Amino acid sequence: MITYLSVENFKSWENAPDLRMAPLTAFFGANGSGKSSILQVLLMLKQTTERPLDWNEPLYFGDENSLVNLGSFDQIIYQHNNSIRLGIYLSWTLPGKLSIADKYETDALSFCLDTYGDSVWTSYFDCGDTHYLARTFGIGWSEFETPIVDGAASSLFRCYGIRAKSGKTPRLYADLEKAFEALFAKIHYLGPVGFYPQPSYTWDMYRYARGVGKHGEEAIPALLSSSRANYIAYEDEDIEEEQILLWLKQLGLIHSFRLLPDYESTDTYDFLVRPYENGPEVRLPDDGFGVSQVLPVLILCNTVPEGSILILEQPEAHLHPKAQSGLADVLVDAAKKRRLQIILESHSERLIHRLTRRIAEEHLLPDDIALYSCQKQEGTSEIEELQVDDYGNISNWPQNFFGDEMDDLAAKAKAEIDRRKANKQWR
Repeated sequence: MITYLSVENFKSWENAPDLRMAPLTAFFGANGSGKSSILQVLLMLKQTTERPLDWNEPLYFGDENSLVNLGSFDQIIYQHNNSIRLGIYLSWTLPGKLSIADKYETDALSFCLDTYGDSVWTSYFDCGDTHYLARTFGIGWSEFETPIVDGAASSLFRCYGIRAKSGKTPRLYADLEKAFEALFAKIHYLGPVGFYPQPSYTWDMYRYARGVGKHGEEAIPALLSSSRANYIAYEDEDIEEEQILLWLKQLGLIHSFRLLPDYESTDTYDFLVRPYENGPEVRLPDDGFGVSQVLPVLILCNTVPEGSILILEQPEAHLHPKAQSGLADVLVDAAKKRRLQIILESHSERLIHRLTRRIAEEHLLPDDIALYSCQKQEGTSEIEELQVDDYGNISNWPQNFFGDEMDDLAAKAKAEIDRRKANKQWR
């Protein structure tokens, strides 16, 4: 689990220091306040670890097919000033004891990346009380300094590791690289859902869908893959579909659903929904937009391996306010039962209210959640953690955090009074 994250000079963030990351971490704020940028730091590191072969670039900024396309260093650095420092600090717990060079053992690692411009890079790991440094200097990332590790010289460099001139990686750094890559292999991302529900879905039984897709487009194939795998393992128990249906009922969206194979086409399935008990079955596009848009969230929560880290953008989109409250309970349920860490950005006030209610009811502890308010002042993003006590009270609720509902009600009442007075005078 990621425990702390700090960012300096990334996009609109001049400084986002020591962000405590909990099992359920949520960032709230107005459009353009910088919420998504914090998530993009993690996505940038993830796609860097997944970049095949090429160890000549410290960071992979992405392209149109990547998790995130950030362009170039000049585009991500604060105020486009490539002479200032980009800093990323990350701390996380390990799933077990990790032996470092047969000498050190720890259950947590920290990673720090410092850059000064796009040609001077420094990164290091903190492992217990020991500090391991890899550093590179040069123009165009082509000249490298010897890292401080067993005197081995490096010829290739990524932000989290080195490659020796011999083609081998020093054992110490191999362990650290492995731990770093294992962390980001656990991260699964779902952006704002942007696919339109289809009348039927194609799925090849020999193809196992990995994840639900960046925008949820692979959600139904992922459910088919996972459900059929469980069907083979547990015979007539359809575990995945049962849990998804339980959550959909909890959200008050439908009574039941089923995946019906088209017997004229071995790889085509209809997703049929029964909106209410004893009601007719309809295909997914005929039941409104909400079910199809929340399905990728629910499927992802239930099909990723236990202990995964989920990054979600606006999971409440297209949901009725009541269902948004229910979604908070679904996320808590998934985090607890499947040991997930869920990191999300949202515009939903209902999510916050439900989470704080669960703290008051002692279903959650304040340490189980981390809630952040993001704002932007004159082009610079600012962040504040909401302080939640043991009874679910927030002591530093920002003014006009979700707009001013009372201001609208007062203005409406005044307009009514003014109109009634005017009508009376007219008569």
